[in-house]
Formats: sequence, C-alpha cells, structure tokens
Amino acid sequence: MQITPHLFQKRLKKPGPNGRYVMFRVGYALLGIGLFIFLWVAGGYLVFTRPGYEQFSGFLPVPTLEAFRGLLFEDQFWQSVWASIRRVIIGITIAFVLGLPLGLLIGFYEKLQLTTYTPVQFLRMISPLSWMPVALLVFHSFESAIYFLITMATVWPIILNTAHGVSQVNPHWVNMARNQGAKDYQLLMKIVVPASIPYILTSLRLALGVAWIVLVPAEFLGISSGLGYIINDARDTMEYDRLGAIIIAIGFIGFILDGSIEIIQRMFSWNVA
Repeated sequence: MQITPHLFQKRLKKPGPNGRYVMFRVGYALLGIGLFIFLWVAGGYLVFTRPGYEQFSGFLPVPTLEAFRGLLFEDQFWQSVWASIRRVIIGITIAFVLGLPLGLLIGFYEKLQLTTYTPVQFLRMISPLSWMPVALLVFHSFESAIYFLITMATVWPIILNTAHGVSQVNPHWVNMARNQGAKDYQLLMKIVVPASIPYILTSLRLALGVAWIVLVPAEFLGISSGLGYIINDARDTMEYDRLGAIIIAIGFIGFILDGSIEIIQRMFSWNVA
C-alpha cells in the first residue's frame, strides 16, 4: 500500500491527550531544527574557514542570515518570488487539467491501464530538464518553455497517484451503483472522484515538490525574474552571503506551499482508509 504523508503522520501519533501530542510533535520539530543548525554551523566553519576557502565565508550562518534579513526588504526579491510562484501555479494547473482526467480513466478502465502503463512509465523516467532543448526549439518565449518544463515534471505524479486512488475505491460501492443502473460517467463523478480526493491532493503535493525543484534550473533560461534568476545573478557577482540567503528563502517558501496543501489534505483525512 502506498504511504501518503498523512498516513505516515498517523503512524507517528502517540496515544494520550492532545496537549501531550502537540508537545511531542513540537519537541521533535525543535530537535530537527537544532540538528540542522548545528550541522550548518559545524560544516560551514570546518569547510569555509580553511585556507583558500575564505572567499566562500558568506555561506556561514551569520552572514547568510544577515543577507536573508536584507532580502525581506528588497522589491526585486518579492517580485521574483511572485514570478516563480506564478510559474509553478500555471505549470501545475496545466498538468492537473491534463493529468487528472487521464489518471481517472486509467484507474477506472483496466484495459486502458494496461495499454498506457509502459508509455507512462517510460516518459516519467525522463528527466524534466532534458526537455529543455526541445522546449527552447518549440516555444517562442522562455516563459512558455518554463511552463512546459514544469508541466512535464508534474503531470506524471498526478496521473499515477490519481490512478492509484481510483484503484483503491471500494468495489462494492461500484457494484451497488451499477446494479442501480449507474453509467460510467455517473460512477466517476458520484463515487470515484469523491473517494479519490485524498490521493488527488497527495498527487498535487508531490507535483508541487517536483515543480519547486525543477523551477530554479528552469529559470536559468533567458529570463530576468524569478528565484532562479536572482540566485544565478548572485553566483555571477560572487555575493555568496546573498546566494546562501536565497537558498534559505527557496526552502522556506517551498515549506510554506507544501504545508498549505497538507492542511487541505487533513480536511479530507476521513476519506483515507
């Protein structure tokens, strides 16, 4: 059985009052943050204070965090954040419009699943960034090429997770509806889609993670906005404290976006068996 992020959290849950569980979660979260900071400090001073590496001292925690504070007051940074988020939203939306109905059909019709299994598995194993030369040849603008790359990266988790969700629908529900004279489209709309919502949301969460990873190298194309652009600019100007700050910002924004989908997932946790 596929373990969704929500199911994994349920397995970690300990018996006891809600207050104790919250403290349990917060305690381990703080432990993880503390471990991350310790490794950053120890690794940074071990590497970037060595002779010949002093020029990279901007990656140390103090200069990076100071640069991160400065980023928060830069208009260019927030314009780049919005540009990147907009590209991710558009790319995932295109992938969702294409992938959701295909995933529903593949999961519902066994013959279609058998027919599409090999092509889908083959295409999803192609690195999304390997489509970059094709995107530059086919599309007339860099913006459209980025949408294409994000779509190619995210459509496969949407298709596969949606199809898996359909396959997990209780067959007794489908048989009872068929006995009542329900047509296939009625089964899909009234039974299959509602029962598959947790898996669909999981597919969006997975797609977001993939899109956020692909976004930065995709924005190395000839554009003048986005997180990928400003991180490339910081590298070229050797502003390593700013480069480290942008990396931290990318992690924060991705964490917030992922958490937003997780909150929506929990609203539908009653559907998860």
